[in-house]
Amino acid sequence: MAYHHLSRRRSFVHWLRALSGVGVIMIVTILISVIAMIWWMLEPEAIAYFALRPESIAAGQNLWTVILHMFVHGGLMHLFVNMLVLFSLGGLCERLIGKRRFFGVYILAGIFAGALSVVAALMFGKGVGVSIVGSPDDFMVGASGAIFALAGLLMVLLPKLRFSIIFLPFFSLPAYIMVPAVLVLTWIISILAGWNIGNVAHFGGFAVGTGYGYYLRLKYRRKVELLERHFR
Repeated sequence: MAYHHLSRRRSFVHWLRALSGVGVIMIVTILISVIAMIWWMLEPEAIAYFALRPESIAAGQNLWTVILHMFVHGGLMHLFVNMLVLFSLGGLCERLIGKRRFFGVYILAGIFAGALSVVAALMFGKGVGVSIVGSPDDFMVGASGAIFALAGLLMVLLPKLRFSIIFLPFFSLPAYIMVPAVLVLTWIISILAGWNIGNVAHFGGFAVGTGYGYYLRLKYRRKVELLERHFR
């Protein structure tokens, strides 16, 4: 019995190691998001334990949400769209930079995106600034910041790779045009429409992804040139 039990453990560990980084993040994100959504339905105040809130962070409360918020989503549609985009971009990113680097970029970008959102909301989230950077009272959730990091990374490594928008699958543009355009247009449209979207987080993640992309481009210049030829 003990041997059988041990072999099960080993097979589970082997399965985890064989799973892609994208797969691991998607599974963790879906599980945490579903748990959070069910918990909120039963106890609405529980959102404070999952979502990033600038005023709470400034008061030293629920500091773990700086990391946790990126694995939580506000609804099934929000979760579905982000996971679809993560699946579309993440696989290529992971193949290009490897599993460990993929994990590192994704997690660090999500943390930086959240931290930047907190700072921006605390400093400028009053009056007109609320529509631009959000309010210190807002609860923030979602993987968009980390996902924009992947888009920024691909944009730098493969600028001519054609991107399409999820809702316009038959329309595409090179990454160096599409990614910044989506970032800027989303920000402008959300301000005009009064949508409460984490634009600062999007920008923060994008900055991390592009910065790391330029680092890799300088360090592995010949490899990046070969990649660009392959994806022309």
